[in-house]
Amino acid sequence: MAQKEQYKKLGDTLWDIANDLRGAMNADDFRDYMLSFLFLRYLSFNYEEAAKKELGKDYPPNPSKEKRADFVIPPPLETWYKKNKADIKEFEQQMRRKVHYVIKPKYLWSNITELARTQNGELLETLQKGFRYIEDDSFESSFKGLFSEINLNSEKLGKTSSDRNNTLCKIIQKIAEGIADFSTDTDTLGDAYEYLIGKFAAGSGQKAGEFYTPQQISTILSCIVILDSQDPSTGPKKKIDRVLDFACGSGSLLLNMRNQLKKAKGNIGKIYGQEKNVTTYNLARMNMLLHGMKDTEFEIFHGDTLLNQWDLLNEMNPRKKIEFDAIVANPPFSLRWEPNDTLSEDFRFKSHGLAPKSAADFAFLLHGFHFLKDGGTMAIILPHGVLFRGGAEERIRTKLLKDRHIDTVIGLPSNLFYSTGIPVCILILKKCKKNDDVLFINASELYDSGKRQNSLGEAHINKIVETYQFRPEYIERYARRVSMEEIEKNGYNLNISRYVSTSVDEIKIDLKEVNKKLIEINKSIKINTDKHNEFLKELGLPPI
Repeated sequence: MAQKEQYKKLGDTLWDIANDLRGAMNADDFRDYMLSFLFLRYLSFNYEEAAKKELGKDYPPNPSKEKRADFVIPPPLETWYKKNKADIKEFEQQMRRKVHYVIKPKYLWSNITELARTQNGELLETLQKGFRYIEDDSFESSFKGLFSEINLNSEKLGKTSSDRNNTLCKIIQKIAEGIADFSTDTDTLGDAYEYLIGKFAAGSGQKAGEFYTPQQISTILSCIVILDSQDPSTGPKKKIDRVLDFACGSGSLLLNMRNQLKKAKGNIGKIYGQEKNVTTYNLARMNMLLHGMKDTEFEIFHGDTLLNQWDLLNEMNPRKKIEFDAIVANPPFSLRWEPNDTLSEDFRFKSHGLAPKSAADFAFLLHGFHFLKDGGTMAIILPHGVLFRGGAEERIRTKLLKDRHIDTVIGLPSNLFYSTGIPVCILILKKCKKNDDVLFINASELYDSGKRQNSLGEAHINKIVETYQFRPEYIERYARRVSMEEIEKNGYNLNISRYVSTSVDEIKIDLKEVNKKLIEINKSIKINTDKHNEFLKELGLPPI
């Protein structure tokens, strides 16, 4: 089975299990339980495979397949631990060097599933201890709070400890059975995890916007920012040192960008993300690891982007300021915020001004833009209002345009997002822009319609990316390069329909020609009527 079919089939299987088991539980709560268990399965599988290689012939054989309902069969690694107590410390040091983490045998998925299979009363407590161990001790770099939102003592799982234990046994056993027939290599399980997040997002309505950007839109942003900034027509870069998403949600946009660069035979040095919602922040960290990334290859920070709570981004010395080759973001649309005198002097906003209380869209944009390298590209998804609203937003937009920082404006169809039906735009920004004009792409009319959600097909995505990449002067009803003089005449209004209209021009009618034809028609009618009346007269009938 092809990998794409494999991960989707696995994702659909897990989705069916979720719907069967969650009962009256909120879908988002069940999502967090299920994804955490998948994450534990992934870590355990990788760890045991690495342990087999490390221990070689000393790794104990798998236990007998004849399983008794009342007997928990320990993982092979637990057998090795019992027989080689003096060597455990050295073994774990080796594992930290090679796979960057350690899991004690009793916390491995293979042991957890045995506890579930046998309905063992210790499952709940073992899981709790296992999660704490992974958070506090598994990784050399801190993964504190990774399972902080997973409350295994919640009454959503049952009123008593015994009820909760039984519920967990059922869920874990079903998941174990569900994935047994699938390849669970890094790519398949990681992509199934991502696919499952999308499935949960589709049923979360407004809340989906907090953690998930649809893959089709992620792909557009990703394919654009990996292209050479000064001459996109030359294709993707071979190396991007640092990438940032300052409103990263579950990390899908960052991972999509990594995948697009890998397809182009390139690689990313390190991925950086920031997320305010703690549950979503934890999903993002798990998502990175599930896609085979070492903990040293990414850094996700939990904090408020608008307040710039990340010390990494607060360096006042310009020489030490961190900058990024590519920045992507899908921040919350028109978020109300509280700008104040302190923020007006903030290095991110000082040169452009503060976004209004009613909409933080430009505050997010300026935050990211401040950390963009001179040779980098930033792509951000925003509501259409940023293109034409007045007041403070007009002043910010005007300065960005006068400074030649807005490169491309892309209008997308409505109803592409789970969280809102409004049409949105993508702004492409650069600090050192080669072109003096602005490219407008009006892609609002090209999409595949659906009952609940519209979508973009591969041809739609490719057309948008290729139009950006090769920057044509004009494509009828789709794209146009617009001079700064024309934009200035329009008061720095970027409303896409002013520059690229998708409406069909009315057919011009030549009234003289129409009148001439009508006269000829009337003449023909008279001649034929007279002939007809002659026949009627011969027949003794009254004329018409």
